Amino acid sequence: MLIVDTAGRLHNKKYLMDELNKIQKVINKEMPEADKEVLLVIDGATGQNAIAQVQAFKKEADITGIILTKLDGTAKGGAVIGIVEENQIPIKFIGVGEQIDDMEIFNAEDFVKAII
Repeated sequence: MLIVDTAGRLHNKKYLMDELNKIQKVINKEMPEADKEVLLVIDGATGQNAIAQVQAFKKEADITGIILTKLDGTAKGGAVIGIVEENQIPIKFIGVGEQIDDMEIFNAEDFVKAII
């Protein structure tokens, strides 16, 4: 499993994105038959910028899912719908606090009810 934490700024650093691409190529070369999960961690407070981040990372890595963090404050995660619709990448987990136990499996129905 490769987890990429964007920290909101990696996607505009070409040399770092190139390194990410190299890492994925090495993993695919050394373990071609292995099941791979590539999760992109996105800050839920970044709003529409999250969509641009996902698009940039999709060019460099085979993203299989999103972890959306910081949904415990004022961030409603409105970018979730745009991320999924425009990129066809599922949200797998959400962070609703600062502790490890605050990570939850994403449930679309519960999410929609919470933002309405």
